[in-house]
Amino acid sequence: MSQTARRDAPTTESAVPGMEIIARVRRLVVVALVAALGYSTFMTSGKGYCPGGVAADGGFIDAAGKATETAPTCVYLTLQPSPLILFAFAAIVLAAITAVLRRAQDIPSAIRYLDRAAAAVAILAVVSVAISQIWFAMIPITEWDGTGTFFYPFPFGSVELTTEPMSSGQAMLVELATEHAQNAHL
Repeated sequence: MSQTARRDAPTTESAVPGMEIIARVRRLVVVALVAALGYSTFMTSGKGYCPGGVAADGGFIDAAGKATETAPTCVYLTLQPSPLILFAFAAIVLAAITAVLRRAQDIPSAIRYLDRAAAAVAILAVVSVAISQIWFAMIPITEWDGTGTFFYPFPFGSVELTTEPMSSGQAMLVELATEHAQNAHL
């Protein structure tokens, strides 16, 4: 009778050995996927600058206000996720699973490896977004004169640089923005 009562008693443990480890691996994979999605979402940004504008006679002027025959060159920067960070997420997950298979002596040590890997992925995602966005915001795009180099937040983010001559529509927008800024200060 006592054996029957023990078998019929509900248990909180699963019949699958190592269920705790499987649950932590699932948690690690979910954390990595959410981190990759969040990183990709918050790593999109852009800014542009067109030095110069349009003179009263309809010609172009450069950043110093001097008349020029050619349209000033505009620069556009686009911040995007770095494939290296996404690769790092996958590498951390695979390294953690490999460490569990090779080095874990028991269930608590396996869980520690997996928990540390989940924390590393989350920290890497947050730090990469913060460093990239702050660095991108600090790029001195308004000081660009058509030459020189911008330093990008590599490897935390990827920046695409595009230059093109100012169109007359862009020149009008620059002129309107300048007038609006001057009127706001009055």
